[in-house]
Amino acid sequence: MKIKHYLLILFTTCWSVHLLANPVNGLLERIDKGASKKFIIEVKENTSDFFELDQKGDKVVVRGNTYVNIATGINWYLKYYAGVHLSWNGMQAKLPQVLPPVSHRERRETSLSLRYDFNYCTYSYTMAFWDWERWEKEIDWMALHGINLPLAVVGQECIWFNMLQKLGYSKEEINSFISGPAFLAWWAMNNLEGWGGPNPDSWYIQQEALQKKILGRMREYGIKPVFPGYSGMVPHNADQKLGLNLTKSDLWNGFTRPAFLQPTDPRFAEIASLYYQEQEKLFGKADFYSMDPFHEVEDAGSVDFDAAGKAIMKAMKQVNPKATWVLQGWTENPRPEMIENMKTGDLLILDLFSECRPMWGIPSIWKRDKGYEQHDWLFCMLLNFGGNVGLHGRMDQLLDNFYLTKNNPLAAHLKGIGLTMEGTENNPVMFELMSELPWRPEKFTKEEWLKNYTFARYGVRDEKIEQAWMLLANSIYNCPFGNNQQGPHESIFCGRPSLNNFQASSWSKMQNYYDPTVTEEAARLVLEVADKYRGNNNFEYDLVDIVRQSISDKARITYNRTIADFKSFDKRSFVRHSQKFLDMLLLQDKLLGTRSEFRVGRWTAQARSLGTTPEEKDLYEWNARVQITTWGDRICADDGGLRDYAHKEWNGILRDFYYKRWEAYWQTLQDQLDGEPEVILDYYAMEEPWTLAKNPYTVAPEGNSVDVAKEVFNKIFNHE
Repeated sequence: MKIKHYLLILFTTCWSVHLLANPVNGLLERIDKGASKKFIIEVKENTSDFFELDQKGDKVVVRGNTYVNIATGINWYLKYYAGVHLSWNGMQAKLPQVLPPVSHRERRETSLSLRYDFNYCTYSYTMAFWDWERWEKEIDWMALHGINLPLAVVGQECIWFNMLQKLGYSKEEINSFISGPAFLAWWAMNNLEGWGGPNPDSWYIQQEALQKKILGRMREYGIKPVFPGYSGMVPHNADQKLGLNLTKSDLWNGFTRPAFLQPTDPRFAEIASLYYQEQEKLFGKADFYSMDPFHEVEDAGSVDFDAAGKAIMKAMKQVNPKATWVLQGWTENPRPEMIENMKTGDLLILDLFSECRPMWGIPSIWKRDKGYEQHDWLFCMLLNFGGNVGLHGRMDQLLDNFYLTKNNPLAAHLKGIGLTMEGTENNPVMFELMSELPWRPEKFTKEEWLKNYTFARYGVRDEKIEQAWMLLANSIYNCPFGNNQQGPHESIFCGRPSLNNFQASSWSKMQNYYDPTVTEEAARLVLEVADKYRGNNNFEYDLVDIVRQSISDKARITYNRTIADFKSFDKRSFVRHSQKFLDMLLLQDKLLGTRSEFRVGRWTAQARSLGTTPEEKDLYEWNARVQITTWGDRICADDGGLRDYAHKEWNGILRDFYYKRWEAYWQTLQDQLDGEPEVILDYYAMEEPWTLAKNPYTVAPEGNSVDVAKEVFNKIFNHE
């Protein structure tokens, strides 16, 4: 008995160690407890990236040359054999007791060995207040989708804090330089100082600990983090404080920008070295460093780009001679003069908006005739700006642009793909499509792919669901060549009211490209089968999102009718249509309240949860509220034009923020129809109180998604 007991303990211990040693087993257990016992994981060396699906007895075998590729294979199996789709709205699933067998061995290989993730903006528009629990899910998502090269900038402010202290800055001076949690991306991109701060000591402590956990898990998977490097940013007063000879930029949308220490300056190497020393003490070294000098700086004519690039490269190489400099292909960057004399392999360029404005050499408003010449680069999908809510994609253009890289001389140095969205947790269909491209060597149509996607997404094959998705794929998800808008068609509800509302933010470049009644038709189709799929998490999420889009599109039509009523002096119709618009907005709010993903309470709760005192919780919530509304102070919002850039069509903010603007605006027009003088509304004065408020918003959904979707759709579309 003692021997049996000892053997049992030994077996249990060995199994536990095996579970911990293999990160894929941990991933499977987080998906569904006991799932790791249903798979056999085999790591096999290979000259190129691959995964293989096979069968041994009642267990599914997944082979690959890396843990990330094995995880990608698991995701492929779950989607296309088991009808299980894991995405941001659900990273857990109940797997069948006996998994569907792999009847014929399936093997997929790719030469695109680098798969990148994140934009600096993602870290603020979506991830500003993530804790380890949320980050653990994201790293699993990355592994399942083949990501092995993510930007990893959590805790970069800790590096700067330590570095600036070494340079003689006080804590107060440092905190007037480093921005608050919701604005760190634009601080890191040399756009602003201090806004959203000062940060408490606890912020730096928890972010350092969080980054160490993130890096630990990434390294278990074999994922290579891309660290933020140093390219010359310093506080705007460093000329006085440190006696530096600085280049100073104009204001950025009303904000004071940090100064720029020319990489050719004699003290650049000293400060860069100090930065990398502090980074290494906290987080170690990396094989990839991200730096974007001269980001969105139009007046940089006095810079010696060649010398600047060499100095930045030299400072990085002194940390790790094998390191690669990662930089964004965006507007003027990278300046050709900066990279023309650099060696192949030292740079990795992110062609940031390949699905719309590729720079690598094919037709585009940003086309570079010679592409990136000798330098390695990645084909990237930007898709979302500002974390805005909305169905959006460029399916045909994405497929066309990607497969044009095949045998194209300008793509000889293509090394992989990248997901470079400003905001994530949206449009899972597009991210699924993009992440599969490296593993699909032959071009295919969106129509054939979508039939399998809908099975993967919902676990069923349903003709009406397929019809709905085909309608969407040929309209709102098929933004055409020549349309250069930034992100989704913006909700009319979220724009500051005027007589000519179209786009909500200043930079969206929106153009009409789809018939808005098509989303209504798609919504009708999914609602017809909604009762059959009650409790299907992915279906209910998509149902709410599709019905939401149809309401948003209908509201735009109603808005135009209301404005036409006003201009026609049709008082009776104006009353009817303006009230209908407000009713639609509140019904939209009710619909979105049925899913936590579409509740502003989820965002504010994430923010408050990171505070250790009431004051810290209030500071973080203020950061969260300001970012998605005014973005900055009055100057930034009104003159800079950043207000509503990160607008969110979410439950809670619709009724408490956007409704009040529209209600006040319709009243001013009604007053004019009644003979009163025109009143110019001070929108910022209406908006700021919401950013300062502390009224609680809850995370938990309210109401049943299917029932509420039916109710609001019927009221809006069937009772006109």
